Order: sequence, then C-alpha cells, then structure tokens
Amino acid sequence: MTEARAAMHSPGIPRRTGAATAPVIVVGLDGSPTSWDAFCWAAGEALRTGGSLIAVYVTPLVESVVVVGAYFDYAAAGQARREVAGQLQDEAAQRAGDLGVPLSFVWELGAAAQCLTSVARSAGADLVVVGRSAKILHRLAGSLGRQLVSRHDAPVVVVVP
Repeated sequence: MTEARAAMHSPGIPRRTGAATAPVIVVGLDGSPTSWDAFCWAAGEALRTGGSLIAVYVTPLVESVVVVGAYFDYAAAGQARREVAGQLQDEAAQRAGDLGVPLSFVWELGAAAQCLTSVARSAGADLVVVGRSAKILHRLAGSLGRQLVSRHDAPVVVVVP
C-alpha cells in the first residue's frame, strides 16, 4: 500500500464489479481545466455505456524545489498534497454523483503515465482518458497523452477542449 493510499484511507485500486460488459474507465485528474474536461468526457462515456469511473490523481515522488540549499518543509508539502487530493476527490464525487456514475478515487505517487497504466491494468480498465496538456514544453518533450498512447496497454482518449 502506498503512502498516498494510506493517507487517503483508500482500500486500493478497485477491481471490476457489476456486469462483465460494463466498461471501467480510468481518468487522469490533476485539477487543471483540461483534466476536468477529460473527467466530464469520461463521465459522459460511463453514463452512456453503463460503466464506472476511476479517477486517478498522481503527484510526483520528488517535490520540485527552486532554491538550492533553502529549507524545505516536507511535512507541510505532504499536508498540502493530502488537502489537494481530498478536494479533488470531493469535487469528482460530487460531479459523478450528479450524473449517477459510480466513481472510485485513487491517489498515487510517481510518474503519471506509469501510475495511470498501473491502475488501468490492476482494475482491468477498458479505456484511459486524459486531458491535453496545456504546457508548451510538453509539445516538445512529449505529453502524458503521447506517453500513454505509445505504451499500447489500453485504448487512450486525449480530450482536447
């Protein structure tokens, strides 16, 4: 069990439940407008197909620190991560609940593409959905969507607003 799952009191990655034909959709969620677009698209797809959603929030293992040699409060950073994860979980639950779509929330630490792939495999997901990156650097270095598509683990939808 990862630190993130323990902190969120998550029982782990949900397994496929219900009808064997009901799709399981994994959606990457980081709170950005494009990730909420992806969440809404995935929720609509789950509603249309009678499926369920697994929203995955991924934070990096290492905090990016700009000032070298400056004091970094790891406890405060961990608390901030938990607060953001809790807010995302609450908002996702509200949005999915309004539509009547079953939702599970998973918080992982690591690289986004690897974590989403791992959750999708563990849950037996039928589809992975992410929002298009709005960062210019990702267009040069490779976006999350491109990393997922190149892995060929599951069908991937990149939602472009």
